[in-house]
Amino acid sequence: MNSNQGIGEAFTSLGLVGLFSILVTILSILLAWYLLQELKLDTWFKHPRGPRARVLIAVLAVILGHQFARFILDYWSWTNMLKLI
Repeated sequence: MNSNQGIGEAFTSLGLVGLFSILVTILSILLAWYLLQELKLDTWFKHPRGPRARVLIAVLAVILGHQFARFILDYWSWTNMLKLI
């Protein structure tokens, strides 16, 4: 195996890890969005279906989804490191 093939395989592997991370993050944000739809916003907003409430839900979904995805990806990384023991 020449060095160019090794480098190409490394880049492919890194690209797949990046793609996996993006997909996990997007799916986590979508899951958070779906779950946050159950919040009763009547007590916080005069217009719970208005644009301000929707922006709040979107921001919360991104924050919570990203944190959840980070946990999943960290856990996945740690379990892969355990294989090296």
